[in-house]
Amino acid sequence: MVFFIHCGSPIERKKQIQMNWTEFDIALPDGIIVYEGQNKTIPLKAWVAVVDLSKESISARVLSSSDSDRKETPLNFLENTGARLVMNGGYFLMNKNPTQHIGLLKTNGQLEEPASPSVIRDQSRYFINRGAFGIKKNGTVDIAWCSTKNDSIFEWEMPLNNRPGLPIESLPFAQAKFWNVKDAIHAGPVLISDGIINVTVEEEAFFNTPIAGVQPRSAVGYTKENKLVLMVVDGRQPDSRGVYLEELALMLKQFDCVEALNLDGGGSSALVADSRLLNRPAGRSYQREIMSAIGIYYQD
Repeated sequence: MVFFIHCGSPIERKKQIQMNWTEFDIALPDGIIVYEGQNKTIPLKAWVAVVDLSKESISARVLSSSDSDRKETPLNFLENTGARLVMNGGYFLMNKNPTQHIGLLKTNGQLEEPASPSVIRDQSRYFINRGAFGIKKNGTVDIAWCSTKNDSIFEWEMPLNNRPGLPIESLPFAQAKFWNVKDAIHAGPVLISDGIINVTVEEEAFFNTPIAGVQPRSAVGYTKENKLVLMVVDGRQPDSRGVYLEELALMLKQFDCVEALNLDGGGSSALVADSRLLNRPAGRSYQREIMSAIGIYYQD
């Protein structure tokens, strides 16, 4: 068994996660289903929205705040844009006014923030092509390891082969190809690729950060049938401890995700629909203001 230290207590990383998933009673259009899941033994509580993007009436968008401080609550996003369901998106600098997105942010065809080409970790510079969620012009979605150059987004088939103490020292754009998406958002790390759990913490230089530990989580994935999967897992509370990234990947596999990406977590993890907050972010009933989100829309 592998044990980690969290809040002074050892927490075992589970190799299997058994969740009791039931359909959540909520007024949403046909093609958008919300499930509530629980495991009382671990313990865990989670919510998942499965969105059928093959329906012409349903679409997904990456959203960014238009407030003066560039952040607002998920419920504000829902009410201000007419979305039927909203989940928090990428990382951002909370203590900056206006706030700044960490990594790529592209909405409605406009590049709002380029990718961060590198990060400093343990006093060394690591070049990175972190995982991103993208929406194409035809409404289909994709997840890729990517970066930007001259306002264009490029994707790689694999992440750069960073390892602690062994940084990659450049971004090899010659090995990349143009990623043609109208909306995109950086977060990371990637959790599932080509249908296989592959959590690229080291490659994306998330090692020695709280992201690798037990946390409340948000994630996005999709299936072969063009169904979008949005998941939040509560944490930091007695009836839901939160999950490791590897455990999050196991839970996403239960919904047949072929690709999946970790999003901003902790107190930002929130899922709103039907004008209400469904989960309890970090054990609280209020919503943290965020800079970016993923919105689901329905048009008759």
